[in-house]
Amino acid sequence: MNNDQPARENGNYLRIQDMLAYGFGAFANNLMAAATGGMMFVLNLWYGVDPRLVGWLGGIPRLLDAFSDPLMGYISDHTQSRWGRRRPYIFVGIIVASVLFLLMWQLPEGRSEGFYFVYFLTLSLIFFVAYTVYATPWVALGYELTPDYHERTRLMGVQNFLGQIPFLFIAPWLLGFMELDRFGGLGPGASILAVLVALICIGFGVVPAIFLRERYMDTSKTPDAPRRITAAIGDFFGGFALTLRNFEFIKLTGSTFLVFNGFNLIAAFQQYVVIYYLFDGNRDDAGILAGWWGTVGSISTIAVIALATYLSSKIGKKQTFFLCIGVSIVGYLLKWLCYSPENPYLLLLCAPLTAFGLGALFTLMASMIADVCDLDELKTGERREGMFGSIYWWFVKLGMSAAAIISGYLLNLSGFDEAFATQSEQTLFLLRVFDVVVPAVLSLLALLLISTYGLSETRCLEIRKQLEERRGTN
Repeated sequence: MNNDQPARENGNYLRIQDMLAYGFGAFANNLMAAATGGMMFVLNLWYGVDPRLVGWLGGIPRLLDAFSDPLMGYISDHTQSRWGRRRPYIFVGIIVASVLFLLMWQLPEGRSEGFYFVYFLTLSLIFFVAYTVYATPWVALGYELTPDYHERTRLMGVQNFLGQIPFLFIAPWLLGFMELDRFGGLGPGASILAVLVALICIGFGVVPAIFLRERYMDTSKTPDAPRRITAAIGDFFGGFALTLRNFEFIKLTGSTFLVFNGFNLIAAFQQYVVIYYLFDGNRDDAGILAGWWGTVGSISTIAVIALATYLSSKIGKKQTFFLCIGVSIVGYLLKWLCYSPENPYLLLLCAPLTAFGLGALFTLMASMIADVCDLDELKTGERREGMFGSIYWWFVKLGMSAAAIISGYLLNLSGFDEAFATQSEQTLFLLRVFDVVVPAVLSLLALLLISTYGLSETRCLEIRKQLEERRGTN
């Protein structure tokens, strides 16, 4: 193995420009994700595609992720090239994915619903494959950039900060941009927006491939193609199973699943409570409060990322996770008292507290998975960041899909009926119960699960020492 990034004189493996370069990849990744989800309604409102078909257009490509994500992780882990295991895929993947995204939204006017469905689905399937070719190696690259326990958290804090910008400050304005009078409607506006998104994603997405260097490169092995092909299938499934037997990894994945999907399950419920309980059906007033909630939550999320990064170096990753998720649980429970029709803006007191959940989650989890990859190398002798990252995010995507389905059933269970300007007392009560209890309970379960997580700072330093004794200081 070759070490292209020796430790700096100040003891750090990464400079701030290295962290920013990796974070630019997060910006591109999340801008693409935000635009992909935030533009789908155009198919219905402008091109007249049935909402059920639009739902299938959003869901079918995700089924492909179940196979493409782990497969790309395996391919990236086992690639041998002069440019590394990750960087070639990052560079090519973001360019191809961006071009395909652009083409997806160059829809001709006046065609049939069937034409739009087939055209969009075909390009979407190819797009998501290219997106995986970029995103999976990019995630894996972050896990291996530094072997330092605390520097991993700082790196993930920087990337999470930059990655939040598209969701917090760009996605809310996508509709307004597409509706500009100069474009002449949503369809033409979406076409222009897709071009801009593609160019921005390419500009930011290639930065990690160009400016970063991989720590684990081994070009000494060049197995012949027939052997590689015959061994690959068994090796892939064996590696997949081996990853799922890593219990520390399962604890991190399960905790993320619970916290993130506790939020996703009730993401829309607060809007219903605000509209029908706090403002008695007045959507204009509800929209203003929702806007302020988003603003306060966005600022708080960015602050929490910085705080979690700092606290992690002082009290440890596991303890920081307990603290931050605990604060978010308090925020969820406090909403019950702050849902006050007499003083609706009291709800804003909860926004900074609930922001502790997602603000800390992906910063800490990404850093802890990097630690798990060290443990895995100690046991297997391989660096398999690609497989770990792909399976982790596959479970996240699976949870998002499940949350979307279950959320609809919960809404139906509450008795909500969109035909009524006002909802029954029982419906409003159940909506508040779901909005408060579901994320709080699932977050509490995540704390119970992570309480058994065994990779402390001391243990991680021991693992690193053993690895360096085995294969040198990489």
